[in-house]
Amino acid sequence: MVKTALCVKLEAKPGKEADVASFLAGALPIVQAEPATTAWFAIRFGPSTFGIFDAFPDEAGRQAHLTGKVAAALMAKASELLAKPPTIEKVDVLASKLSK
Repeated sequence: MVKTALCVKLEAKPGKEADVASFLAGALPIVQAEPATTAWFAIRFGPSTFGIFDAFPDEAGRQAHLTGKVAAALMAKASELLAKPPTIEKVDVLASKLSK
C-alpha cells in the first residue's frame, strides 16, 4: 500500500527541453531497481515544464529514493538542464489504485 509520495516540478532551460525529456526517460531503469518505489511517472506539463510523481509504502522508501541514483544524477545535471532548482514536494497519499 502506498502512503507517501513526491511531486517534483522541473523547468527546462530554453533549448534543453529534449535533454530533460531524455534524462527522465533514461531514469526509468534505475527507478525500476528501487524496491520501495511503488509507482514512478515522468510527465510533461507543457513545452518546457516537466515533472516526476512517485509513490512509496512509507517514509523510509521515500527517503531511499531521495538519496538514490536518480536524485543524485538530477542534482548533478540541474544547473545544465534546468532554469531553476527543482520544486520537490513531499505529499501523503490518501487513496490509490495500482494495477499490474
